[in-house]
Amino acid sequence: MEHVRYIERIRDYYIAQGYEKSYEWAHFDEIPFTSLGKPLSECRVTLLSTSDVSVVRADDASLSDEELTVGAVYSLPWSTPPETLYSRQESYDRYATSLDDINAYLPITRLEELVSAEVIGSVTERFHNVNRGYSKRLMMETAAPAALERCREDNADVALLVPV
Repeated sequence: MEHVRYIERIRDYYIAQGYEKSYEWAHFDEIPFTSLGKPLSECRVTLLSTSDVSVVRADDASLSDEELTVGAVYSLPWSTPPETLYSRQESYDRYATSLDDINAYLPITRLEELVSAEVIGSVTERFHNVNRGYSKRLMMETAAPAALERCREDNADVALLVPV
């Protein structure tokens, strides 16, 4: 099986949509990461996803307007049963993948397994979703600070970002 040529597909998609130039990927001259101050097996891990995940509700209620705002960050309890979660995401390559396996884009079960195996210390009480957009400026000014605030509120040592 051949891997998905994601960057090439995104560039082609933008041109096909009529944009004058290809999508410009975010990059940093200096890497904005920090070394861990303790072993991963002692760290509290949180999860950030761009999957637009929601809880299946009997009344089919949708996310609030605030949660749907591009750049918004919303949280769900980690204790939410995975079988009640789904992605409302519609902008993914349906020919290369599917959203059937929630752990492919929201690996809460896999992270719990890592806690059980003592690879990571613990997970936070909630995970977070970033309602992303394609504006680097908007993400830097709204989503990134909001996500960082959630990580700090949860006393997370490590944040795992899973983009969709």
